[in-house]
Amino acid sequence: MILHNHTPKEVIARSTAKILLDIEAVHVNASEPFVLTSGARSPVYIDCRKLISFPRIRAALMSYSVSLLAESVGVEYFDSIAGGETAGIPFAAFLSERLALPMQYVRKKPKGFGRNAQIEGHLEAGANVLLMEDLATDGGSKFMFADALRSAGANCDHILVIFYYDIFSSAQKKLADHGLHLHYLATWWDILAELRASGRFHETTITSVEAFLHDPTGWSAANGGTDS
Repeated sequence: MILHNHTPKEVIARSTAKILLDIEAVHVNASEPFVLTSGARSPVYIDCRKLISFPRIRAALMSYSVSLLAESVGVEYFDSIAGGETAGIPFAAFLSERLALPMQYVRKKPKGFGRNAQIEGHLEAGANVLLMEDLATDGGSKFMFADALRSAGANCDHILVIFYYDIFSSAQKKLADHGLHLHYLATWWDILAELRASGRFHETTITSVEAFLHDPTGWSAANGGTDS
């Protein structure tokens, strides 16, 4: 039996948002928006990979993860933790250590030599595997990892991320249609609440961030980015 202390979800969300701002994993600049890989523009950018350099913080986030899973699914449901290449790998390692569970990692595609493996590590047939990633945007990139685990004989119907954008209305439905349930510690809406509470940002900046969250495509197009 894995013992855990229950932390309310709203406390987890606000605490995670504050942590991400405190370590400057979240960058805010409405006057000079960030250009994303897609060509879209955004007044906010997040780098969850930065968390791996803060041992006490990442330990706290793993405790939150255990609490969240315990309340929503039950940690005893899972037989192993798999990280998606590359950002999900360290978080899967942290959580598997906390839960004393086996770990695997999933390549984006078979490596093309040797065993041509896409799943690294020992995976039992029929195992209930939790897929772990650093963040989720619209959810689409998670399908290839889940499908690879399923093709290898595992059951994969739950995903845990540190951060979920929660600004694309179809994301949760896409995941649900693919048989995947998403768990997350915080969203952009939690960041927005913390931006307001912290008093570190001008109200004009906060208003711009809120406008982006309500209409990311329109905000990008209005600020020189792509509209798709």
